[in-house]
Amino acid sequence: MENNIIKLFIEKGFLLDKDMVDFLKELGDESVASEIIDKIAIISQQKMITKNLVYENIEKIKPVFSTLDNEKKRIIEKFFVNVSISLEIKKEIIEEKEEIVARKQKGFRILSSPLVGLKKIVVKDFVKNFRNRYNFLQKILQQKTELDGLTSIDKISGNNFNFSVIGMVSDKRITKNKNLILEVEDLTGKIKLLINKNKEEIFEKAKGILLDDILGFKCSGSRDFLFCNDFFYPDCFLEQKNKADEEVYALFTSDFHVGSKNFLEDSLERFVGWLGGKNCDEKQKEILKKIKYLFVVGDSVDGVGAYPGQEKDLKIKDIKKQYERLADFYNKIPKHINIFQCAGQHDGVRVAIPQPPIGEDFAEPLHKIDNLFLVTNPSLIEIEAGEDKQGIKVLMYHGAGIITCIINEIEELRLSNAQTTPAKAVKQLLLRRHLAPTHGGFVYIPDAKEDYMLIKDIPDIITTGDLHKADVDMYNNILIICNSCWQSQTAFEEKVGNQPDYCKVPILNLKTREIKILDFE
Repeated sequence: MENNIIKLFIEKGFLLDKDMVDFLKELGDESVASEIIDKIAIISQQKMITKNLVYENIEKIKPVFSTLDNEKKRIIEKFFVNVSISLEIKKEIIEEKEEIVARKQKGFRILSSPLVGLKKIVVKDFVKNFRNRYNFLQKILQQKTELDGLTSIDKISGNNFNFSVIGMVSDKRITKNKNLILEVEDLTGKIKLLINKNKEEIFEKAKGILLDDILGFKCSGSRDFLFCNDFFYPDCFLEQKNKADEEVYALFTSDFHVGSKNFLEDSLERFVGWLGGKNCDEKQKEILKKIKYLFVVGDSVDGVGAYPGQEKDLKIKDIKKQYERLADFYNKIPKHINIFQCAGQHDGVRVAIPQPPIGEDFAEPLHKIDNLFLVTNPSLIEIEAGEDKQGIKVLMYHGAGIITCIINEIEELRLSNAQTTPAKAVKQLLLRRHLAPTHGGFVYIPDAKEDYMLIKDIPDIITTGDLHKADVDMYNNILIICNSCWQSQTAFEEKVGNQPDYCKVPILNLKTREIKILDFE
């Protein structure tokens, strides 16, 4: 156990003093140790984990201890030899139980909000990350009845007909005869695979294949060369649309860009005022009482230093003051509305995905708002859930990588200027069950244990931001909601020809699944 604990910390780029090694060895819980690492990584920014360091940050990591059994709590008390901590941990248990009850009463659960700690990244982290992705998607593809005669690449020999392989695309090129050749690999080897231009339907579909896509191929051929007869994506599909039992509503928005000179402050004031009952008729006031959820999908502030020369575009040049102004808006929102907010590239967190929740270091006022829940990007939240009833799962993803990984790389989307209809691009993410499939198209932190960009649990709703265009669509019973923005056209958007949508807010009736677009411009 001791060696495992030390190895776990080394993998995450930390060192332990003897007291911490002895404590964690006696505690005997690697998952708790890992949580302590993640908390300390964000809070202290230190690489050497000592007893004093944990003690100094005990207020922040008490929630980790509060879920342990009584025996482990006694070990904690013994370690710190401090009665006040014992009392605080007991108090935390009560508060944690109260919070769980409160969240059940409010009808939501945060199913996934992955936190990846800071550590040195090495090649094997990327390798393990890709292996985890491959293994997960392979299991999904193995369930497809169309892929008969599944085999691994190393077992292909002689001339074979009507068999299937599952592989990751590592190379893609067009031959001089205008056929498409893919290099595909699984965990046992690599092989070349040809898609003939004369098979027009398959060839057209294959134009959308991306590097690092994991696909199931129906083939014929030998170890030297395969011919593709068809291919399949992992894909997302819901059997039915989940609905709420009562008539309640959810709102979706993103990209406030508070602090920018282009921030449409009057429009956001109008939206927040409307939530509070201003300028509403009686029918609207009845609806306002039934709004329970507001999803804010990143770029809540414009940030500082998000791009070269940004300072000239800022009205508020201090990111802390930007968040203070954002908190002013949130504090005006009625407390019966649960607000979920993830980060975007402009927020005060790292750009690399998965992005952590916005912290107290820049946004302390946000952490004092009781009905605001700060989550990671991406996150999965289940709303209107009951003890015996599955709720409605909402996948929040700001959208970094949609342009670089999807729109720029798929000819059909690129030529149709899919920035104006971003739901088409989101369909491609659902098709691949991955939020940013191509390595190099976005900045991310590879986790050796799990690829957090995988769509493991199929959501009822996926909501994105970043592209500043409102778009709503349906895909295999999954509702796609792409959000507009609260920032007028920037010089960069004008340069690239992007005409954003302003101040559009989708409102979804969770009982009927009817959706409308409110306009606060």
